[in-house]
Amino acid sequence: MTVELRHSAVSHPGAVRRENQDALLCRPEIGLYLVADGAGGHRDGGVASARVVSSAASLAPGATAVERLAGLRRSLSHLHDCLLDEMDARADGSSTASTVVALMLDQHFFACLWAGDSRIYLLRDGALIRLTHDHSVVQEMIDAGTIDEREAESHREAHVITRAVGAGSASLMLEKRVGQVMPYDRFLLCTDGLTRALDEALIRRCLEQGGDAARTLVAAALRHKARDNVTAVVVTTT
Repeated sequence: MTVELRHSAVSHPGAVRRENQDALLCRPEIGLYLVADGAGGHRDGGVASARVVSSAASLAPGATAVERLAGLRRSLSHLHDCLLDEMDARADGSSTASTVVALMLDQHFFACLWAGDSRIYLLRDGALIRLTHDHSVVQEMIDAGTIDEREAESHREAHVITRAVGAGSASLMLEKRVGQVMPYDRFLLCTDGLTRALDEALIRRCLEQGGDAARTLVAAALRHKARDNVTAVVVTTT
């Protein structure tokens, strides 16, 4: 089976904010797609997300998917260490941090790497599957059963993440998920500006429409008055 990839990608400041601290990367030649979101409450979030993208953009082609995934881990871990060193050198101790969510595809398998609350979804046979699990305070509360998904959206700590590139533990903790690639799979990488504006039922409907799905999703988020930056990358296998 030979899998071909098509993608669309859009990033927008949102309906309220002027600055866009999201960043994205699409490298179909090596099967790599990535979204980063400068962490709220941290210094220079837009700089952090841009540096995440730059670190992934430096990966050389020609290696196997496994080697590329390992190289991405190394690049992000090195950036994490650099950002922590820069934080230690600042008199005010302020940090520069970003979420990251990355998708690596080859002819047979996919792999997701992430830290923070940006997400990857998979639309397959009409079902929308969330492939990532948020690293956030409210997600921990949901997992513990103290709040439900609806309460999480309006919780005062809804934007507090527990993992990021440049913040948190001394070593970068990236979570990983792998699976098999099937024809007509549709993957969505997005920042929380999209998932806070649209519920998963609407996300599924937008993905099912085909065409420029990323533009459709971002336009829907803007119609719902997205209060944060909104980024969507949609990758379809054929």
